[in-house]
Amino acid sequence: MSEHDEDGYTGTATLLVDETELTVEVELRGHFQPIDGYYHWYGRIKRHDELMALTGGKKRKARLTTPEGAADSEISDPDPWDRYRIMGTSTPPFAVPTTLDEVEATAH
Repeated sequence: MSEHDEDGYTGTATLLVDETELTVEVELRGHFQPIDGYYHWYGRIKRHDELMALTGGKKRKARLTTPEGAADSEISDPDPWDRYRIMGTSTPPFAVPTTLDEVEATAH
């Protein structure tokens, strides 16, 4: 799979963990996986001290909202730079081309 086969979003998002909403910076990517028939999306949340304090560095279920959409997700343990990995399956929180015209427009 080439880099051009992935969709994505980079920017500000709202992360809902338990009952707490946090404004975070994310870099997200995703692709359709024909083997299991699902769209898989994933990425990183930039270091966020309040998120670290809230989760204690542990996995959590969360809801991520961007200007392009919202999706349920899971955040994993932080990496050595205190960035959380975030992942989800099915509809991502960002726009994905769904027609041939949209695919061709993003290819240029």
